[in-house]
Amino acid sequence: MAERAPRADALRNRAKILAAASEVFARDGADVPLDTVAALAGVGPGTVHRHFHTKESLLVAVVTARLERLADRAAELGGDPAADFFEFLADLTAEARHNIVLTSALGGDIGVQGSAAAARLQGGLESLLRGAQQAGAARADLTVAELHAILGGALAIENRLPPDRQGLGLEIVVQGLRPHEL
Repeated sequence: MAERAPRADALRNRAKILAAASEVFARDGADVPLDTVAALAGVGPGTVHRHFHTKESLLVAVVTARLERLADRAAELGGDPAADFFEFLADLTAEARHNIVLTSALGGDIGVQGSAAAARLQGGLESLLRGAQQAGAARADLTVAELHAILGGALAIENRLPPDRQGLGLEIVVQGLRPHEL
């Protein structure tokens, strides 16, 4: 028997659930109860469970969507390799700065679907890094694995800065990523 396409109201509910979960997971982390997500989405808990059988499946869907958007953004860039690389780093940190779940997902395992999105993002970041290195705008000895660790540190710095000084941590980190003359 052929599978039926989801009804329009089911698609709307799924979109509302994903939007609510994205907001609450970003702000409060993954420990938020599904009932909180349901209330914010304006649907019942049963509706959330029909779409996402576990909180982990909802979390993976939310993080995967964010990683896919970041990977798409990395793929769209293609003008000036130096500007593209540093612009993407700014976009990435701005996206992750106040997003507890995304920050942890950037360095962790989030399941097969999420891992595919993370791999796409990793490939985009690696391509941008190579382009900046070839243009002489980024340190030649920097690997993408080291860049991940450095970005994790930059996010930790950003989260500790007062709101009026946000961006300072990334600015300092970016200076360290540029090649140095001895």
